[in-house]
Amino acid sequence: MQFKRIGALAFLLGFGLYAQAQTIDEAYNQKIKEYTTDTRFLPASVLNLVDHPSIPSPSKHFGQIIGAPGVMHHTQDIYGYYQTLAKASPYLQIKQVETTEEGRPIYMIVIGNEESISNLDKYKGYMDRLADPRKTDSQAAEEIFEQAKPVYYLNGGLHSTEMGSPEMLMELAYRLITSEEKSIKQIRDKVIILINPVSEPDGRDKVVDWYHRYSKHRTEWEDGFPRSAPYWGKYVYHDNNRDGLQVSQALTKAIFNIFYEWHPTVMLDLHESVPLLYISTGTGPYNEQVDPVTIGEWQIMANHDITTLAAQGMPGAFTWAFYDGWWPGYGIWVANNHNSNGRFYETFGNAGANTYLRDLSNARYAGDPATTREWYRPDPPTEKVYWSARNNVNYMQAGVLASLTYAAQNGEQLLRNFYQKGVNSIRKGTSEGPRAYMIPADQRDPAMAAYLVNQLRAQAIEVHGDKDGNYYVLLDQPYRNLAVSLLSEQNYPKDAKFPPYDDIAWTLSYLYGVDVKAKDSIDFDRSQLTLIAEDAKYAGKVNGSGSNYFISYSAQNTVLPALYWIKDQNKSAEMQVLENEFVSGSDTLKAGSIWIKDLSSSQADELTKKFELDLLRGGKAPSNEETHPVTLPRVAIYHNWFYTQDEGWSRYTFDQRGIPYTSIDKDDLKAGNLNSRFDVILVPRSRGEASDFIHGVDSRFGPMPYTKTAEFPHHGFPDSTPDMTGGPGFTGIENLKKFIEAGGLVITLDNSTKMVAETGITRDLEPYTASGLFHPGSVVTVKAKDSSSPLLYGYPEVFSIFRGNGPLYRVDLAKRDEMVLMYGTKVLKDEEPYTGPIMGMENPNKKLDKKDSEGKPVPYVRSGMVRNEQTIIGQGGIFNIPVGKGRVVAFTFDPLHRYLNHHDAPLVWNALINWNHLGD
Repeated sequence: MQFKRIGALAFLLGFGLYAQAQTIDEAYNQKIKEYTTDTRFLPASVLNLVDHPSIPSPSKHFGQIIGAPGVMHHTQDIYGYYQTLAKASPYLQIKQVETTEEGRPIYMIVIGNEESISNLDKYKGYMDRLADPRKTDSQAAEEIFEQAKPVYYLNGGLHSTEMGSPEMLMELAYRLITSEEKSIKQIRDKVIILINPVSEPDGRDKVVDWYHRYSKHRTEWEDGFPRSAPYWGKYVYHDNNRDGLQVSQALTKAIFNIFYEWHPTVMLDLHESVPLLYISTGTGPYNEQVDPVTIGEWQIMANHDITTLAAQGMPGAFTWAFYDGWWPGYGIWVANNHNSNGRFYETFGNAGANTYLRDLSNARYAGDPATTREWYRPDPPTEKVYWSARNNVNYMQAGVLASLTYAAQNGEQLLRNFYQKGVNSIRKGTSEGPRAYMIPADQRDPAMAAYLVNQLRAQAIEVHGDKDGNYYVLLDQPYRNLAVSLLSEQNYPKDAKFPPYDDIAWTLSYLYGVDVKAKDSIDFDRSQLTLIAEDAKYAGKVNGSGSNYFISYSAQNTVLPALYWIKDQNKSAEMQVLENEFVSGSDTLKAGSIWIKDLSSSQADELTKKFELDLLRGGKAPSNEETHPVTLPRVAIYHNWFYTQDEGWSRYTFDQRGIPYTSIDKDDLKAGNLNSRFDVILVPRSRGEASDFIHGVDSRFGPMPYTKTAEFPHHGFPDSTPDMTGGPGFTGIENLKKFIEAGGLVITLDNSTKMVAETGITRDLEPYTASGLFHPGSVVTVKAKDSSSPLLYGYPEVFSIFRGNGPLYRVDLAKRDEMVLMYGTKVLKDEEPYTGPIMGMENPNKKLDKKDSEGKPVPYVRSGMVRNEQTIIGQGGIFNIPVGKGRVVAFTFDPLHRYLNHHDAPLVWNALINWNHLGD
């Protein structure tokens, strides 16, 4: 074996010193070269791994190098390797930070020199002090800059089909703890590296099984075969990188836990989708609340990495033309939102370890072909690329090494920037408006106000309270910019050249239905406020006296689960819905309020606490003519096998709310007899056309089992099937129609309305194309068309909802009573009253006041942006359509979007509470 000199510095072997030349693993080198398809894809920085005498390399541990064809590792194997490294090296530690919904651990790896590893608490303390300039003045900060080290957080494996980063990070970790090469030692000595090697372990194991079960045998990339298991996490698929505002999933909590413990100066998320290496900056528009220092860092670091790869002769690295930089809910934005720097890579992945001929001729980014030379891409790839897993590892690792080198060489500047951004935030909170936000105690849904407080606190935003139950967000705090971003309206520029990458509005007051007041001056006594130090919870109470209990309904999210709880606790309890206003003592209960009979006082007290609801007691009871009974439905949530994203969010919402349901699929529809099992079937939003809903995954690939077996133990959850291919077919669609005709209710959300509108289940709904409409996720105004409809109980006549791009439907004028809710406040032209002359009779409209009787019009867009909004004004948001004895309730937006628009969700809960009383 050939020996090569790597460095003259002493090398730490185990716990003793050894000053000999390091041995290069030439066999590993040869395999890297063998598995790399082009010498231009092989940078010098990824060669020459050390052949360490006591720390096993990936090839010694696994028997194969990283990036070997056909080799993908499960999480247990990946974590096992890091545990071996931790035992063998003083430079690496491993720690569990979270447990997934399916019970798998999420680990964090820490790498640094021996001094860093021995003093981790000290370095965490430095970062904690820099994170809050209120407790660290400029002089103290200068002392910390001299002593602290930048913390660099690498996040891998978030999207499960992007399989290369969990592999690459193992090789990187080995390199960082064994090599004495100058640049590696500089990184190890001057940077503390955090690695989250598999941030989605549940999905990783499912997709590795999928690869070995199906994809490994494919020879063509563009053959149409599904590249992924149908599920990643228990609930969330690709949207696991859209959970940064909700912080609802375990993997997001793990990312936040790591960030808050360490306050890393840079966070780099490793993704795969774009050839050959995209380094994030984005086309803009950038989020308005991002500190300009961060934006400058994005540019500097991206160009540094591109330059470093170019110096090694690597083509295809670029920046700018992918993504925008607007939406703050990605995983890495925990960094951008908290005065750090969040970045990401997109390398070219093959969803496994096969080598494919990839065609780039039709790929375009920001309007430009992916293969043209541009100012942001100085060395483009060719139109066809023969691409391997090892190529992907090379690009990703070379980029990461370049970025870590930047951190090692510019650590003090990164620390200064991190501190300065906190200073800037506090200064803006004292010199610019608003100065504070107030969340008044009087809310239509007090539980959601408490939830908002808790969500702000989950983002490390300080919230104070007063003795009257009001909450305050004072903006002279380090995360002032994030607070303003979450609580103010978004104004996405209409003239933006490129379409937004994701939702463009997230104003939490609108999404939660909570009244929040911006205050430009401090007109309250700050000394009387107390910092909220634990989760807020509304303390519901019972008022009045009498044997009848009432819930005054204003579309609170916890009413439906409370009703299920009542029935579970007290089988004899009766619940009725008030169909008209009812006066009980000094209280006026609106339509939709709930009358509860035979509830014990102890149960009433427990209900108020458990569900954060107020109860009224009264002696007077409504008449039977004024109410209808609550018959709590047996609910099914339907999922297909070609797109489980939004169905997962729906299941998550139901589980969080405590609403029972059964998950069903195509086989249940084909089996029929649905009314014997269910009263309501919810069809969550899904991609696809009507043919996809009928036929599902292409049957030419079948049979394709998704079942748990000894060989593939990670499949079969959260649902299983002997064959994913095919759909319910025409038989299943007909059975769904029979279910409705026999008295069942089907609720369709957003795009899934195609399943009923374009398959013949109902012929009342006609597709409508709004010319020129561009409607990315924004908060918009809607108005009741039928204020008496139970679907709108608890809502005012005009309110706001969240809507993204999605299909629209309309009904004929003669059936316009089926439209329950409309977009905007102005009716369609065919509904405008005729005010002209009428031959043969005196004009009945001549006395009409033609002035706007509604006063100042309500703007359609509350937060975000919509182009050509006039084309959607007056169109239907919710339809209530009779089909035989049953109903279809069709939404043209998603009221259960990503567990985020909680204000809209009770529109679904209303349908469930009143499922058998939605019409004559």
